[in-house]
Amino acid sequence: MTLDYFIAWFALTFPLVFSPGPANIVFALSGATQGIKKSLPLLLGVDSAYIVCSMAVAFGVGDFLQRHPLLFTTAQWLGIAYLFYLTFRFFRAGAQAGQQHNNKTSTSDNSVTSAQYRFYDGLLLQLLNPKGWSMMILMFSVFLDGSFPIVEQAIYLDVMLAVMNIATHLTWIASGAAITHYMNNPQHARKVSYIFASSLLLVTLSLLFDAIQQV
Repeated sequence: MTLDYFIAWFALTFPLVFSPGPANIVFALSGATQGIKKSLPLLLGVDSAYIVCSMAVAFGVGDFLQRHPLLFTTAQWLGIAYLFYLTFRFFRAGAQAGQQHNNKTSTSDNSVTSAQYRFYDGLLLQLLNPKGWSMMILMFSVFLDGSFPIVEQAIYLDVMLAVMNIATHLTWIASGAAITHYMNNPQHARKVSYIFASSLLLVTLSLLFDAIQQV
């Protein structure tokens, strides 16, 4: 693998991985509500699925999905439905935080109890993430070019993508964790939940419009 090859790969992949897509928004909210340590199972779920799916794409699943667009479209719509469900969870968490603030429950702990995001949530989030699948298919279609042995090249690409994903996801979690202390106030927690919910809704609507245009 040459330096020019790596630079070209990084220039294409990094903006796609680091941009505020569905997974990154969930990571930020998880960091804000659960902290870094409790968000690691979510990260493990997403990135385990990413590694397996990217190897599957490299060794033929991507071509199979492109030859059978109905399957890809079905997975795309399932992913969009799941993202709407996550958006609902975010808005509901905000509403619950607001209700807790209004009720002013008489407990010594004024923190907000939020939805927990675990390993299986990460698996579902990646398996049903249309952006993730599209990015993997794009990456392997461009860079799995046979410039050196295919199996070796696929493994290199998969490892590089995994390292970039983990670093990026930890960054988003840490960014969310930086505002954890605000989440102890129900009023602040409501605002943060609504901000993340609105962000995820915009991303999901964008994916929905793309899917409609492909019909």
